[in-house]
Amino acid sequence: MINQSDLFYLCSLIEVIGRKQKLTRKEVVNALGVKNLDRIYRQAEILHCEPIEKVADEYIEFLNIPDGDFDNVAKCRYLIPDHWTIGKVYQRLIADTLTDDDLISHVIKVYQSWVSDGISDFNSDFYYQPRSYIALCYKENKLIA
Repeated sequence: MINQSDLFYLCSLIEVIGRKQKLTRKEVVNALGVKNLDRIYRQAEILHCEPIEKVADEYIEFLNIPDGDFDNVAKCRYLIPDHWTIGKVYQRLIADTLTDDDLISHVIKVYQSWVSDGISDFNSDFYYQPRSYIALCYKENKLIA
């Protein structure tokens, strides 16, 4: 059974690290790796007692997560969604599409999919669509007209 709150924290932390280091969210997930993703998920109840930016800084330093050049925040021409909003989009997508995979494997699959690029494009309205639409697009592996 998924702990929705802990999954939400994990997804929001991935977003914070991505923004700080200017990395695609796929690159962040790859840098964290299975073991750390699982640790963050299992310790989210404790980690959320600290500011999320501090936890992000600790993981960035601990894992030597490099700087990149993906700056979707700077490229955004409209209102920038906060990391909690994007964390919620991912949390819902992961929960809505989880089948027989273990949770962390599914988290990685979602972040490595084309949908992650769509969610990270803040100049589109994709991240703003209903959760059922985003989940259907993920399952169909394409934008649904």
